[in-house]
Amino acid sequence: MRYLTAGESHGKQLTTIIEGVPSHLPLLREQIDESLIRRQGGYGRGKRMQIEKDLVEVVSGVRHGYTLGSPITLVVHNDDFKHWTDIMGEDPIAEDTKLRRVVTKPRPGHADLNGGMKYGHRDMRNVLERSSARETAARVAAGAVAKVLLKELGIEVAGYVREIAGIVSDVDESLSLQERRDISEASPVRTFDEDAAEQMMEAIDTAKKEGDSIGGVCEVYVEGMPAGLGSYVQYDKKLDAKIAMSVMSINAFKGVEFGIGFEAARRNGSEVHDEILWSEERGYYRKTNRLGGFEGGMTTGMPIVVKGVMKPIPTLYKPLQSVDIESKETFSASIERSDSCAVPAASVVMEHVVAFELAKAITEEFPADYFPRLKRAVDDYRKEVQAF
Repeated sequence: MRYLTAGESHGKQLTTIIEGVPSHLPLLREQIDESLIRRQGGYGRGKRMQIEKDLVEVVSGVRHGYTLGSPITLVVHNDDFKHWTDIMGEDPIAEDTKLRRVVTKPRPGHADLNGGMKYGHRDMRNVLERSSARETAARVAAGAVAKVLLKELGIEVAGYVREIAGIVSDVDESLSLQERRDISEASPVRTFDEDAAEQMMEAIDTAKKEGDSIGGVCEVYVEGMPAGLGSYVQYDKKLDAKIAMSVMSINAFKGVEFGIGFEAARRNGSEVHDEILWSEERGYYRKTNRLGGFEGGMTTGMPIVVKGVMKPIPTLYKPLQSVDIESKETFSASIERSDSCAVPAASVVMEHVVAFELAKAITEEFPADYFPRLKRAVDDYRKEVQAF
């Protein structure tokens, strides 16, 4: 499986093309819409979420509720494009119209300046429209399809928030995935601890009032992934490395860890590694899960636990200093619509990019042209691993 996305933040639409989804997978438009709607929620979102109502149009690859095995094309229309037709349209326009929204002041923390240098754009809008986090809607759509495939194979994925602005929300590690999902989805900031949630919302309100932004830590939890997915034989076959790359590709994410992650640097080996146990009912399993479901680049069969660090959004209402690329004079950076905190929404994005990497690993490991055949292969493999 692989996918490509296309589209600009204020363009006509976002498009996702997914290749490699098995045929005969039951797939409904509503399953994708559910994920897109979740991405738009969360405390701290800006006015853009009130303008756009993200719903998917399935253009190809699905017929009568089942995938065909051919490329799936998903479209999310930008309702706000009607206000941006002159600015973002493909047809040539008069010079005086073009100058209305030309951006020559690159914003610190964004792709504006570097992208302008790379692609030769004197109008930073040509960069910021594509580098915008609006593109993550297209990736959530791809991940939603992946989640449907995984669920049909008995693999469930949940994303939630563990920290915002240094306020940590603890989670009872004995909670099942469904319990984690239910509790976090009931929270405005998608977390567990009610006291921490209140403090997080207060911090978001304060940041908004001050024209600032705050970041945090998201976590994705996966149950049902069989042992042995990924490989140790080459660096680019390690599944945890592939997941780390996908998480780092999300806008504003600056760090990834599995299990206890960086905490492992502060512990002895006996407090880090997971002892191996065996039972007739479960087969091999780990006494603990400090390594987050991975050893040697491969899944262990334990729940996958991966965290991602999101920096504060760099678009601020008390803008940072920048330099106009035409006059070379110092200015305050330009302002686009922004969220004071997008961590709750980012947990949904992270959930879906992780889901896609897991689905991709499954379809690479097993025969994946025809879904019933894939399911039989995965079921047989589970039995083989348990009897090892």
